[in-house]
Amino acid sequence: MSTPPPLLDDLAELMTGAMGAARAAGDEARTAMQSRVRSLIADMDLAGRDEVDALKALATAALERVEALEKRVDTLEKARKKGS
Repeated sequence: MSTPPPLLDDLAELMTGAMGAARAAGDEARTAMQSRVRSLIADMDLAGRDEVDALKALATAALERVEALEKRVDTLEKARKKGS
């Protein structure tokens, strides 16, 4: 069994090292980008999920109250027209 020439071994070693360095650079770039995006989002002062859910509950309750009041007004108007 013959051994590969040392030049091919060196080349394979170099390529393996380059792939590792490229992967590490990619991971570092991804981490930096995620950090930057998180920072941008924090600077935007966006509402959190709990705040949105609380506002949604308030809006739903207000809408139900408005609908109930509209029905009451309709009933009172009908009663007034019958009484006139």
